[in-house]
Amino acid sequence: MSAVKVINLKKRYKDIEALKGISFEVYEGELFAYLGPNGAGKTTTIRILTGLTRKTSGDAWIMGFHIEKESIKAKMNFGLVMQNINLDQELTVYENLDIHGRLYGMKKKERKKKIEELLEYVDLADRKHTLVKELSGGMKRRVTIARAMIHSPKILFLDEPTVGLDANIRRRIWALIKKIQSEGTTIFLTTHYIEEAEFLADRVAFLRKGEIIAIDSPQSLINKTGQWAVDILKKDTLKTFYFKERKEAENFISDQLESYTLRRVNLEDAFLQLIGKS
Repeated sequence: MSAVKVINLKKRYKDIEALKGISFEVYEGELFAYLGPNGAGKTTTIRILTGLTRKTSGDAWIMGFHIEKESIKAKMNFGLVMQNINLDQELTVYENLDIHGRLYGMKKKERKKKIEELLEYVDLADRKHTLVKELSGGMKRRVTIARAMIHSPKILFLDEPTVGLDANIRRRIWALIKKIQSEGTTIFLTTHYIEEAEFLADRVAFLRKGEIIAIDSPQSLINKTGQWAVDILKKDTLKTFYFKERKEAENFISDQLESYTLRRVNLEDAFLQLIGKS
């Protein structure tokens, strides 16, 4: 069964066509990364799927429930972590989670048990009585993830969850995301950090100006680009050349007089190649 199914989804804002008829599926239990530069339509897609923005046309389902015709059932099946930290800064960590549990109709005993479990899960049990405004950015992000999971959703939507965080905190959030997935939750992740998707995702979709230009596993997309890359700096312009074999790359290098770097191809290379071809 598809956790998320989207067919010919379109969104127009006056003269701007934010989504141009995208279609894709996210399978249960997978981590699906949705990649693209700022303004590509990533957040618009999540806002439509989670009921925060109305689509112009097309259809979408969450765990088999239509996002508009069966919106309440669809919403009960997902948790949402948006880019901006939207916690109540004047309440404690526990109080923020408790209010969210109340909104989902959870009984007091059930809420208390779930909150205790989640705070242990995100390594914040010792901070439950701390005011949110006193937490670091990384801690606040972990609280938002815990809050999104309080009703045990089958799908977790993460809209650029590590934006603005330093490298160490980002890696900690990555470990938490993989932990959540390993326990059966489907993850829909939007990010413009391509190395994040390469590390985390089972499959990735490349989005450009409201259109999906590729969907595949990170390794398959890399393999289609090549195995070795040579970066050459020519008159303040960096050009990259791709090769299937290291020997080919080395032969190419032997003919160059300019400064160069030989390295392995990564997902960012595949993304830039596809963006250029499109």
